Amino acid sequence: MTKTTLAAFAERLTRQDWNNSSFAKFTPNRIKIEVLAGLTVALALVPEAVAFAFVAHVHPLVGLYAAFIVGLITALFGGRPGMISGATGALAVVMVALVAQHGVEYLFATVVLMGILQLLAGIFRLGKFIRLVPHPVMLGFVNGLAIVIFLAQLSQFQVPGTAEGGGHGIGGSGEWMTGAPLYMMLGLVALTMAIIWGVPKITKVIPAPLAGIGIVAAIVIGFGLDVPRVGDLASIQGSLPPFHIPAVPLNLETLEIIIPYAFILAAIGLIESLLTLNLVGEITNKRGGASQECLAQGAANVVTGFFGGMGGCAMIGQSMINVKSGGRTRLSGLSAALFLLAFILVGSSLIEQIPLAALVGVMFMVVIGTFAWQSLRIMRRIPLTDAFVIVLVTIVTVMHDLAVAVVVGVIVSALAYAWNNAKRIHAITRESHTEAGAKVYELEGPLFFGSTDGFTELFTPESDPDVVIVDFMRSRVVDQSALQAIEDMAAKYETLGKTLRLRHLTRDCHNLLKRAGQLVVDSNDDPEYELAVDYDVRTGIFGGGH
Repeated sequence: MTKTTLAAFAERLTRQDWNNSSFAKFTPNRIKIEVLAGLTVALALVPEAVAFAFVAHVHPLVGLYAAFIVGLITALFGGRPGMISGATGALAVVMVALVAQHGVEYLFATVVLMGILQLLAGIFRLGKFIRLVPHPVMLGFVNGLAIVIFLAQLSQFQVPGTAEGGGHGIGGSGEWMTGAPLYMMLGLVALTMAIIWGVPKITKVIPAPLAGIGIVAAIVIGFGLDVPRVGDLASIQGSLPPFHIPAVPLNLETLEIIIPYAFILAAIGLIESLLTLNLVGEITNKRGGASQECLAQGAANVVTGFFGGMGGCAMIGQSMINVKSGGRTRLSGLSAALFLLAFILVGSSLIEQIPLAALVGVMFMVVIGTFAWQSLRIMRRIPLTDAFVIVLVTIVTVMHDLAVAVVVGVIVSALAYAWNNAKRIHAITRESHTEAGAKVYELEGPLFFGSTDGFTELFTPESDPDVVIVDFMRSRVVDQSALQAIEDMAAKYETLGKTLRLRHLTRDCHNLLKRAGQLVVDSNDDPEYELAVDYDVRTGIFGGGH
């Protein structure tokens, strides 16, 4: 990133934050809401970061450091105030193979490269392509992620034990709770959910999730109830994350190892972050910020890789907790990161006493609030393709991962759109009003790669009169395949010794058509839209879009 780019980014960030009241209009009440929302998020981040560290087969502090550093930097510079970032399961499941084969030092190097790739995505403004994700894909994304969050909490209903390879398991030994321990756990989860549901009806002085955690924790600690607690996962006590250059050989072999993982992690991280950015934006009525979010995520991961963290991206669950707790500015994300650091440095003994049931209850309420319940009601009223995409993306998100689900959903939606538009091409035929004996084809619908066959079938060169006029007033020539179809049609009529005239084509088409371009009839009302292809006069080759 150049100095000019960094300066412009910082200037824009400062101006936007001030104008959007992220810093300018803080009141004591707003500060209290933001700080308490950050505390709630920090409490929920602890077990998540530890669990994802176990998934990636790294030390719990590696996950906690990532949650702190990524959360801190994205809170300050991210594209959407109120979003929360940290170590995530979507990235952890990719990291596990790298750590198993090459060790944690290669993970740190990969995270640095991942961040560099994300910085490049921000510099080249690739984040804007998130707008190509259709709404059915977004619905499938939130539904699938809600189910994933729900399933992730079920491990907390296992008996605490020792996982394979040493250290504590994510939730237990693989044996499910039964009898009194299970009923106690379920009761505390239900109590937490009831408190979160009921507190907003009584007061909004304290965020409902924080009230649920605090009350249930007080009951458990006060009565000495024997239930799983945060400390059963692992100790979160540690020091400040030390600066550490990844201890890997600086050669091509190392690059060959980490590049594939870095690209996958960068793609997954950006997709999840940008989709979360859109989701939070819908709740807070904010738009834009995609490129800024790419830059912030990239910077955060570069720094994390040099401070012994496992990298991260936006977390939809914690972002929903923050937003539902009233967090709307960068202060809530900043507070969450600083509280998390305080837990690591000085508050570990207290935080480790919090019952997991309280945190599970919070996450279950997040699931209820995240799942797009309206998607179930509209299934019968929307096009069958859209309903299929919602279900498909939901299933792939649960069974595979978010990035694959989004890509699959976009591809299916794009193919469905192309197919529907391919069927729209048709023509109305009539005799010419200005030229006796001439036949006019008035085209309607877009002419592109998917409709070229239908375009060809509209014409009957053998039986047409000697003069044929094709009117494109109600059609749109979209791509090079369409231009080639016009060229081929012109060649057919030329072979039969007949005249083909093209009317109402754009000026771009005049220039791009080689053979048929000589047959274009200029009109005063020719459209002026631009065709999305380039034509190289020197080589005669059609190039990329612009």
